[in-house]
Amino acid sequence: MTHYLSRRAFAATAALLPIACTPAGRSALNAAPPPAAAGPANPLVRQRADAQVFRHDDGYYYMTGSVPEYDRLVLRRSRTLAGLSAAEEVVLWRHQASGPMSGFIWAPELHLIDGRWIVYFAAGPSGGGEDVFRIRTYAVVCDGPDPMTGQWSVLGQFETPWDSFNLDSTVFSHRGTRYFAWAQREPGIETNSNLYIAPLATPLTLAAKPARLTVPTLDWEIRGFKVNEAPAVLHRNGRLFMTYSASATDARYCLGLLTIDEDADLMDPHAWTKSPAPVFTTCPETSVYGPGHNSFTVDEQGRDILVYHGRDYEAIEGDPLFNPDRHTRIQRLYYDAEGAPDFGVPVGNGPLPDRFAPLVHPGAWLAHEGGRAFVGTAPLAATQFRAAPAAGGGIHLSPILMPGHRLAARPDGSIGIAPQDAPAALPNADVFERVDGGAGDRVRFVSRAYPGRAMAVAGEALRLAPAAEAAAIWTVA
Repeated sequence: MTHYLSRRAFAATAALLPIACTPAGRSALNAAPPPAAAGPANPLVRQRADAQVFRHDDGYYYMTGSVPEYDRLVLRRSRTLAGLSAAEEVVLWRHQASGPMSGFIWAPELHLIDGRWIVYFAAGPSGGGEDVFRIRTYAVVCDGPDPMTGQWSVLGQFETPWDSFNLDSTVFSHRGTRYFAWAQREPGIETNSNLYIAPLATPLTLAAKPARLTVPTLDWEIRGFKVNEAPAVLHRNGRLFMTYSASATDARYCLGLLTIDEDADLMDPHAWTKSPAPVFTTCPETSVYGPGHNSFTVDEQGRDILVYHGRDYEAIEGDPLFNPDRHTRIQRLYYDAEGAPDFGVPVGNGPLPDRFAPLVHPGAWLAHEGGRAFVGTAPLAATQFRAAPAAGGGIHLSPILMPGHRLAARPDGSIGIAPQDAPAALPNADVFERVDGGAGDRVRFVSRAYPGRAMAVAGEALRLAPAAEAAAIWTVA
């Protein structure tokens, strides 16, 4: 979380709480309800920034994040990802009346360390002659096994190498060693924050001199502010991937990526590779702006999920720090042919989209190029379609990059993409029944307008075919 006002100007205002600056005929096949009816939808939780979501071994999903007032630590949990949206939220701890933890409370993370629940967070004083941006990292600890019902108390301040601005800490373990990663301003380096890593000795101390992993130098890391912050770690496919956030917290906020081989020395900065371009950025087509400060979890099927925050609009009245509308969002995380994460684009509001691969055409996807629908290869975002409930039953299939458009059957049997308000040759031409495809994640999309016929692949084209044909079977991914 990067402050936008100068420290001097902000201290003069003595404004500590954010201001809301918001701009204003069924198939006879085995029908199944669309998963959108019960699955998660974006935004997952409104007005929760810097979100951390993880699935604990007790079967619960836990979520914490920054609240718009920046005055308290909160936590909620649910048996499902979708359930987090309406889950009860409890206050674990509130900022103090005075002193170094009486001002802003930012970017909490919950970790179970040696049997104790600990929340790390960034905090500063509330003024009174002190610099409100004297942000340091602190921890509170729970006195019992249940973080939702236990009593929380201050454990102390985390001991970083320099007494300087620091925040956005996370903890992870690799090969038997517990590591601490965080963002800090290092004396002598003219940036707002860089990223560091070190093994932990105790919950508040490091076991070794830290390694500086990255300094913001690339053009997309220094827009508005020179920022590398909010590290999050994912171990997959023989490598560790560390995402981080860069630039100012408006629409320029974005994710970068560091990568290291799982057998390499994590304390060797030269062993890490930095992405030359951001891996996740603002997407006007899906109306998500400033995506960043992410975490990782898995869904109920064990598939990787990206958690992040982002706004629904670009223009912000006043300072981004005081804008409450950074909402918690989630989406599936996919991987490229080399096993590296492919983040795609922020998928936008509504039910989470899926990808559909034809059973008879391995390696291809239902995709689109502009308004042309086809089956083949395409960038990730062009292969993601959102299933939304249709009036009277059935679903609409919409490409995430073209809101307001849907797949629709035509009188000649072809299937294309049409505006949702375009006159149709036949009622319900853009409505399909999602039905069982016979095994696992296989489905068929049977036309409501043309009973007994379903969306099928014909070469690279999409056409209606008898619903029982293999060409009409799709695997959901």
